[in-house]
Amino acid sequence: MRAALVFSRKEAFEILRTWRIYVLPAIFLLFAVTGPLLAKYTPELLTAVAGDQFSGLRLPEPRVSDAYAQWIKNLSQIGLFALIIIYGGIVSSERRGGTAVLVLTKPLSRAAFVIAKAVVHGLYLSVVLIAGTLVTWGVSAAVFGDAPGGSLWAAALTWLVLALVYLSLMVFFSVLIPSAAGAAGAGLGVFVVFSVGGLWKPIADYSPAGLLGRATTLASGESTASLLWPVLVSLLICAIAVALATLLFRRQEL
Repeated sequence: MRAALVFSRKEAFEILRTWRIYVLPAIFLLFAVTGPLLAKYTPELLTAVAGDQFSGLRLPEPRVSDAYAQWIKNLSQIGLFALIIIYGGIVSSERRGGTAVLVLTKPLSRAAFVIAKAVVHGLYLSVVLIAGTLVTWGVSAAVFGDAPGGSLWAAALTWLVLALVYLSLMVFFSVLIPSAAGAAGAGLGVFVVFSVGGLWKPIADYSPAGLLGRATTLASGESTASLLWPVLVSLLICAIAVALATLLFRRQEL
């Protein structure tokens, strides 16, 4: 247990001292600041740029829910792409760089090595999402004047469950596939499968594929179907992916 805690601390400090502390927060911060501004001022910008071309077109009045929906849509596209690419080498890079051999010669089991990585980076992702959601909430309140937070936080937490599924799968792919690019490619393949599968109701109702649409619906302030089964299945997939990564890592040569 002590070795696992020491390794977890090493992972946390590695995040703070490497490019990972900048890339994901910078992407989330950009979306958090620009989303509400675009939602509020896009109609005015279109009118200013196009002039009389849109004189006969009545654009809907911007609402705070538009800003929330924009935040979730950005996370669901570029945010997930960034997550997949960043974590394509979460385990394989340690093996290539020789860090895994050095660490595992200490009293640290291979299971603890994999689980610690999944837990630390899951917590990091959660912190970044919470910070970004707080910024979105604050900017939306400043721009729209009134920004109820219930729908925003419900949507953000729903997206977080989906993001943890992707993180767990990237841990598994990074153990299974030695190449970071190959693991990222497998992650993008899952993204396509989930995107297409979410269009079919039986899959959307009982798998992570349904979380994407539900998060966007919640952000828009609309009621959505039950989240119970998609969330439970998603958490089960997280556990299975990390467990399989652990079993596979035990059998591999470093």
